Amino acid sequence: MEVNVQSSQEMENNGIMQQMEFISNHAERTNEIRVKIQSDIDSFNVLYSECTKYIQQLEYAKSQRMSSISGTPEIECELIRKKEFHELQLKAKSLALNNSISVYVNKLNELTKLISRVQSYIIDNSLVQWKRQQQFAGNGYKCMMDIDVIQTWCEKLCDLIWIARSQIKEADRFRVNLRQYFELPQSCEIINTLLNMTTQYLSSLVTNSFVIITQPPQVLKTNTRFLAEVRLLIGGKLNIHKTSPIVKVSIVNESQVNQIIGRNKPYGESCGELSNCTGKMEYHPVRRHFSTNFRSMQLKKIKRTEKKGTDSVMDEKFSILFSSTFFIGNELQFEVWNLSLPVVVIVHGNQDPHAWATVIWDNAFAKLGRIPFNVPDKVPWKSVAEAINMKFSAATGRGLSEDSLIFLAEKALRTQNVDFNHMVISWSQFCKEPLPQRSFTFWEWFYSVMKLTREHLKGPWMDGAIMGFIRKSDAENLLARYATGTFLLRFSDSELGGLTVAWTASNDYEVFSLHPFSAKDLSIRNLADRLSDLTYLTKLYPNIDKDLAFGKYYTQSPNISTSVTNNGYVKPLLVTHVPGWSGSGANGQGINSCPNTPQDHMLYENSLGNYSTKETSEYSEPENNMAVFGNFSLEEFSSSLDDMSQADGTFF
Repeated sequence: MEVNVQSSQEMENNGIMQQMEFISNHAERTNEIRVKIQSDIDSFNVLYSECTKYIQQLEYAKSQRMSSISGTPEIECELIRKKEFHELQLKAKSLALNNSISVYVNKLNELTKLISRVQSYIIDNSLVQWKRQQQFAGNGYKCMMDIDVIQTWCEKLCDLIWIARSQIKEADRFRVNLRQYFELPQSCEIINTLLNMTTQYLSSLVTNSFVIITQPPQVLKTNTRFLAEVRLLIGGKLNIHKTSPIVKVSIVNESQVNQIIGRNKPYGESCGELSNCTGKMEYHPVRRHFSTNFRSMQLKKIKRTEKKGTDSVMDEKFSILFSSTFFIGNELQFEVWNLSLPVVVIVHGNQDPHAWATVIWDNAFAKLGRIPFNVPDKVPWKSVAEAINMKFSAATGRGLSEDSLIFLAEKALRTQNVDFNHMVISWSQFCKEPLPQRSFTFWEWFYSVMKLTREHLKGPWMDGAIMGFIRKSDAENLLARYATGTFLLRFSDSELGGLTVAWTASNDYEVFSLHPFSAKDLSIRNLADRLSDLTYLTKLYPNIDKDLAFGKYYTQSPNISTSVTNNGYVKPLLVTHVPGWSGSGANGQGINSCPNTPQDHMLYENSLGNYSTKETSEYSEPENNMAVFGNFSLEEFSSSLDDMSQADGTFF
C-alpha cells in the first residue's frame, strides 16, 4: 500500500511541476511581448519627439513669413510634408502599440488563469488533503504527503504569482505612459482586475501556507509541557523572513472557533491560560524552513462551558489558535491564523480513555467544511472498524485480523451472527453505554487492551503469538481438540486490561483458564517468563513449541555466583505458580510446579490463586503457600517487592 501511495505522490508531483514549467514558459513568452512593447514605446517616443520638432519648426516658419522677416513657401511645404509623414507613422505606431498592449494584457489574463488553476489544486486539494491526513495521523495513519514537496510547489507558485503581478504592473505603467498620447479604456479595466486578482492570489497563498507542522497533543493535560511547530511554506520568498514576525498562541472553545471562522479573523479570543505562548519565526536557509517551535508550552487554566445532559468534560473540544502578521515590502500586509486539530483537555490520567474516544471519533468522522466540531452521532460499523484497526496497529505494531474485527463488532453492537458491514454504531454504544453485565463501555475495554498490548505485549503480539480477540467459549472449543499442554492467549472479557491463558489441561481435553494477568502483573514479571514458569504449558496453539514462540523474550536466570549484590542483600526470584499444577504427575497435575532453583537462592512463589474454568474467578492465596523472610510474612514481603519493582523493574 505504501509503495502505491508513494508512486501516486510521485506522479502527482511530476504533474504539478510540469504545469508549473508550462506556466513559467508562458510567463517568459509574455515577458518577450513586454520587452517588444517597451522597445516600440521607446521608438514611439522618438518619433513623437521628431514630429513635435517639425511642428514647432513649421509654426516658426509661419510666424517668420507673417512678419515678412524671412521664410519661403518652399520651406513651409517641406516642413508640412515631414510633419504629415511623422503623424502617419505615429498613428500607425499608436495602433500597433494599442494592439500589442491588448495582446499583452490578454496573455497576462491567460497567465493568471493558469496560475489560478494550479493554486486552486495546491490549496484546495493538496493542502486540504495533507491537513486531513494529519488528522488521520492522530488515529495512526502513516502514508502522509510530504509537506516539503507541497512547500516546493508553494514556493514555485509564489514566484509565478509575483512574476505575473510584476508584468501586470508593467502593463499598467505602459497605460499610464501612453495616456498622454491615446487612451486604453478597455485595457485599463482588465489591468486593474488582474492586479486585484494577483493580490488575492498572494493573500490566499500566504494565509493557507501558514500551517501547523507539529500538532499539539489532542489529549492535553493541564500543567504538562507540550510541543507545537508552525511554518510559513513561502517564508523564504519575497523577503518575508527578514521581518521576523511573532506568532501568538491561545486556546479557544467551540463557540469561539465558530466566531473566528465566521469573520475570518481572530479578535484575541481565549478560554484558558497558556504559558510560553509566543515565539519568533526564524528562517533556516539549508532546509528553507521559516518556522517557530514551541517546546515548552503549558496549559495552566481552562474555562469550560456548561455541560448539557450526559455530556462530560471529556466530550468538550477545544482548539489551539496560532496567529501572526506577515509583510511583503511596504506594500502588502497579511494577518494569518490557523487552528489546531480538536483538543480534549483533561486534568487527570484516568480521563484518558474517554478523551481518546472523543478524539478518535472526531479524527475519523469529521467532514470537510463542517461546522466545528460537529461529527455524526451514528456511523457505519465498517468505518469504526477501520478507525480502531488503524489506531491499534499504530499503537501495537500489528493490525487486527478479520476474525478479531468480527469479535469486536459482536462486542460493540451486542449481537452475533449478522452482517456487520451494513450495521451502524452510535457514539453512545461506542463509549457511553456499559457492555451487558459489565461496568465498563466497549471503548474502555478496547482502550485497556490496546494499552496493555502496547506497554507489555508488543513483541509477542507482533509475532502473532497472542490470539487476543476471541470469546472464552470459542477458545475452549479450539483447544478441546488438541493435546495436553496446548495453550492460547486471549484478552479477558470480564476485566479491563487483562490477558488470560487458556490451556488443555488433561487427557480428557478439559480446558482451563488462568486468572487474567494485569498490567501490574506483567510489569513485575513479563509474559514470556510467566509462561516459562508454567512448565505444563508446552505448545502454543496450534502446535508451536513454547520456547520457540517466547524464548527470545525470556530474561536470563540470575547467576549463582552473583546472587549476593554489592550491598550484601540476596535478590529473590519471582516465579509464577499455580498450586496443584506442575509439568508432571497424573493428568498433568502435581504438587510441585516450581522449577528447580539453586539452594542458596530464596524462592518467592507468586501464586495466581486457584485455577478455574470461570473467567470471574477470584484471586486467593492458598493457606499452605506461605513463606517467611526474616520477620516478614509473604504478603508483607510481596508488598515490598512491588515497591522495588517500581524502582528498578528487575527481579531475580
